[in-house]
Amino acid sequence: MEHTRIKELLKSEEFGKEVIVKGWVRTFRNNQFVAINDGSSINNIQAVIDFENTPDDILRRITTGAAVRVKGILVESQGKGQRVEVKATDISIIGDSDAEKFPLQPKKHSLEFLREIAHLRFRTGTFNAIFKVRNALAFAVNKFFQERDFVYMHTPIITGSDAEGAGEMFRVTTLDLNNLPRTEQGDIDFKEDFFGKSTNLTVSGQLEGELAALAFGNIYTFGPTFRAENSNTTRHLAEFWMIEPEMAFYELEDNMQLAEDLLKYVIRYALDTCPEEIEFLRARLLEEEKSKPQADRSELDLVEKLNFVVQNDFVRLTYTEAIDILMKSKPNQKKQFKYLIEGWGADLQSEHERYLVEKHFKKPVILIDYPREIKSFYMKQNPVDAQGRQTVRAMDILFPGIGEMVGGSQREENLEKLITRMNEVGIPTEEMEWFLDTRRFGSVPHSGFGVGFERLVLFTTGMTNIRDVIPFPRTPKNAEF
Repeated sequence: MEHTRIKELLKSEEFGKEVIVKGWVRTFRNNQFVAINDGSSINNIQAVIDFENTPDDILRRITTGAAVRVKGILVESQGKGQRVEVKATDISIIGDSDAEKFPLQPKKHSLEFLREIAHLRFRTGTFNAIFKVRNALAFAVNKFFQERDFVYMHTPIITGSDAEGAGEMFRVTTLDLNNLPRTEQGDIDFKEDFFGKSTNLTVSGQLEGELAALAFGNIYTFGPTFRAENSNTTRHLAEFWMIEPEMAFYELEDNMQLAEDLLKYVIRYALDTCPEEIEFLRARLLEEEKSKPQADRSELDLVEKLNFVVQNDFVRLTYTEAIDILMKSKPNQKKQFKYLIEGWGADLQSEHERYLVEKHFKKPVILIDYPREIKSFYMKQNPVDAQGRQTVRAMDILFPGIGEMVGGSQREENLEKLITRMNEVGIPTEEMEWFLDTRRFGSVPHSGFGVGFERLVLFTTGMTNIRDVIPFPRTPKNAEF
């Protein structure tokens, strides 16, 4: 490599040394000052050009977005805002950029506009910061599990099962949609399809993860999952990444502790390794909040909020206790909740989860022991309580500004109970014999959870729209790039 990355030059003390910089022009002022960024740092380096001795045709081509090569001497900067700069002795254009057509002009652009040019938004300071933090979090996830001797398992993206039983799946097929083969009953004949059966994109790697956990002990998956849910909101994506560990011989308490440890570890790692990026995002958020009424502004800035999560134990309470708190809450009594809590059995919405976290406890909350009827078939059933209510050993971890960050449970290891529950919710057991074998042969208590990775990135960066924390968002009516 003949050039030095800008991140290294910004830290360098080797003044008077000849250096070569390559990157993209952010701004060009007074025919003299070029701000260059190569993606290695959120900050630019300034090159000072001797414009009187630089050919006019080169000066005209130094435009926003153009790629340049600058040779010069690294010197202490005389201007404000930077410690070092490059006194250029030679500048050449690697790739031209038409200033009239380049969408990213040196001004503030709205996030809505940047979503329309997601292929170029990486070149902005905001998205440089977001995706550096995303990178750090992804690395920390693997680091956390590898340090604890978990096996990283790649579960299938194409599957014949619906792990959640929700039916919101993307069909995978090679059949001719204009000439579908039919059975005698008139149904689509999937025996003629590529896999010889109906298949879809996975909604979760959990069920396959359980198979591996009951051989290796502790495993985790970290990969893309898909939901064909027609939700055009700031919190939903059709394609997103999930962290899903599964652990043999873990009960609910072990599961909760592992999830809390994971979240604290990866956020701490981001704070330690991305201080400039998180400080940039903190300042951005403070500026954004100035336009809000005082009552709507966060009590903590981004860094304070992240440290608050890392430094505090999460509150643990049962669903039944949470319902009691919510029923007595002012928003419920004054009918300010969109979905009023009228009694035990209600499916908690994001507004309820955020009330518990942000208003009542002001800490992350782990909710456990949900009603069986509102949870998935594979969750371990608790004994019926004194009121005749059936709950399951589920847990959700709720975060400020986000709502549900983690969903998990102890899994039902009893074969008869599992089959009964599958029959109740209409999941065909004959298609799931491979899964039921884990309960037939050496069944043990085991647990697992899922973390929506984009929600974790959303929280850590302080962004408010999930489409801004994944490189190329897939949402209803949108599959660009």
